[in-house]
Amino acid sequence: MIMKQSQELLEKLGYPSSDLRKLPTSPKRFPDGAQYRIELPSTEGPVALRETLKEIDRYGLEIHRISQGSGIMLLTDDEIKEMCELTAERGMELSLFVGPRGTWDISAQPFTSSGKAMGLRHEGVDQLIYAMEDLKRGASLGLRGALVADEGLLLLTKEMKKEGQLPNNFIIKASVQIGAGNPVSVKLMQDLGADTYNVPTALTLPKLAAIRQSIDIPIDLYVEVPDNFGGFLRYYEIPEIIRVLSPLYIKFGLRNHPDVYPSGKQWESTNVSLVKERVHRAALGLQMIERYYPEAKTSKLGAEGLGVAKVIQTKS
Repeated sequence: MIMKQSQELLEKLGYPSSDLRKLPTSPKRFPDGAQYRIELPSTEGPVALRETLKEIDRYGLEIHRISQGSGIMLLTDDEIKEMCELTAERGMELSLFVGPRGTWDISAQPFTSSGKAMGLRHEGVDQLIYAMEDLKRGASLGLRGALVADEGLLLLTKEMKKEGQLPNNFIIKASVQIGAGNPVSVKLMQDLGADTYNVPTALTLPKLAAIRQSIDIPIDLYVEVPDNFGGFLRYYEIPEIIRVLSPLYIKFGLRNHPDVYPSGKQWESTNVSLVKERVHRAALGLQMIERYYPEAKTSKLGAEGLGVAKVIQTKS
């Protein structure tokens, strides 16, 4: 076969030579031995977070990670501290997005049809510095997790940890906006400093299985995808997704979700409605696991590797 040399080179480098159509069971686990954790995205601020927690309690769920899309820079110090406190007291991870990014910059290219592949990357040195400052500010307020959407910033977070500018236990979640979607490119994201990686939403299980074989960090995967990322619903696949891709964060987005970014008071009532339905979707997904893969192991809240915030005591 003409492709044989290419396949042999991939194997020599330690990568699969094809997508893994036989879907092997992943032997990899979180540090506590769990296969999966649950993430609820787009929790925009403390008001939405409080409502999320109420719904979680009403359904009797354990949710491991809360993430947000509008960014650290659009939250006050007190708002960040409150979100840190609300999640820390439950042993939940909080992950806030880095603030200024591609679609918020003065460049028009990310808004054009041909420029959308740029995603939320940072243009120029100043934008990188702004993003680094956002991360440091969040960490100083107790935050121990953030989303990053730029490969250069990923590498800088690794160096910031070495230099003591970020805590070593600060979890860097690589955003779905990065778009790397094959074993080699995702392994590169791991090497650059990603602690978890949000894979593109439309990858089949054989493609995802090949990525899992090549990396050790947790995979983050939408099982319900917002419309602007494709709008897929993969609930019946959840048991196989866990078996094949462990360790992973199962991420419940929402179809028919308006674009609320960057969010604020103008979207508050909408955001509250959205987070309530997101919890409902998580309840549906967890029932799928109970029904079809009850032996799957999940983490307890506060487990090792979760980016649980540090509560900073306010000086009186």
